[in-house]
Amino acid sequence: MQRFLFALFLPLLFVMAAPTKKITLFNGKDLTGWKIYGTEKWYVDNGELICESGPDKQYGYLATEAFYKNFDLSVQFKQEANGNSGVFFRSTIDGTRISGWQVEVAPKDHDTGGIYESYGRGWLEQIPAEKETILKPGEWNTLRIRVEGDHVQTYLNGKPMVDMRDAKIGAANGSIALQIHDGGGIKVRWRKLILKEL
Repeated sequence: MQRFLFALFLPLLFVMAAPTKKITLFNGKDLTGWKIYGTEKWYVDNGELICESGPDKQYGYLATEAFYKNFDLSVQFKQEANGNSGVFFRSTIDGTRISGWQVEVAPKDHDTGGIYESYGRGWLEQIPAEKETILKPGEWNTLRIRVEGDHVQTYLNGKPMVDMRDAKIGAANGSIALQIHDGGGIKVRWRKLILKEL
């Protein structure tokens, strides 16, 4: 009887122990799997993904073609010039109007790691002054975003930044999107965009 029960539950044990699926969102060569919104510049240089303001100096987005609802995303960024950008999650885009939530990527003292809802409630979580020293301007930084159900957590260079729950976020679904803020003069480098589906 014990052998029978073991044989019955063994496949379930393998399913439960299966490793989390990892997805490399950026292949280091081209923009396969992504879609450009707007007229700003998105290109690959030396294995890095670059976002840069164009002559129109408007908002621009680069979004995954696939939707990701529950995930743990790690991405490295390096700000050059004005680094006002961000990583959107559970987002949908029409033209250059985006619906979703942004994890801020911005110059020092401008809430990198905070959560902003575009065309909605605005700031949901800003960063306290004592955490503004975690950002390393002009160097590579690692941003981690974990979203499961209505629970959102962000980390910058291994330090916790935001831990919040929100029913509206919990009900949404959409793509991952990188942003170029309007105003011009923006350039940010991105690399190692690795997503684990939860």
